[in-house]
Amino acid sequence: MVEKTKTALILVDVINSFFEPGQPNYYAGVEAVLEPMRALLDAARKSGTIVVHAVEKHRPAGFDDFEWRKLPVHHLEDAHDAAFFAEFRPEGPNETTIFKRRFSAFFATDLALFLHEQKVTRVVIAGVKTNVCIRASAQDAFANGFEPVVPREATNSNRPHLAEASLEDIDRYMGRVVPLGEALGMLA
Repeated sequence: MVEKTKTALILVDVINSFFEPGQPNYYAGVEAVLEPMRALLDAARKSGTIVVHAVEKHRPAGFDDFEWRKLPVHHLEDAHDAAFFAEFRPEGPNETTIFKRRFSAFFATDLALFLHEQKVTRVVIAGVKTNVCIRASAQDAFANGFEPVVPREATNSNRPHLAEASLEDIDRYMGRVVPLGEALGMLA
């Protein structure tokens, strides 16, 4: 017997830090992913698909965080840079939030457990940055037994050559990179 594929949408780091001009991780061109992500979110909301908002948040200053050895202090709890950007915040009964302290939405979170409990087998992953958080999340989705799908138009990076290499690796070794229209169909 073949089981029906159940899909969830994971939006990664759709927070002020990346999307609001003047914020620490903003980069020119990031806005190109907003409309594709809105379309994915609208499709998921209309169909009742589970939506996971995976956002980076760190404990308040004063607590050590291993990430500070590589990156400056950022995305602290209750800080403006860590707040949801525009309308990309959880709404309704089919949406939840996962707070992450590393690049992957899966590492040291209960995301895999939650998705397995919901009988999800495929995850559509969108957000920023392709070569960091999207790639790490796709790799860990695969390692946890999910089929990762990345809509090409719904992710980008300020390092386009690394973004392309990451999409190639995701498609070759972990999951699929698809056009936006195909991802929308998976969420319908």
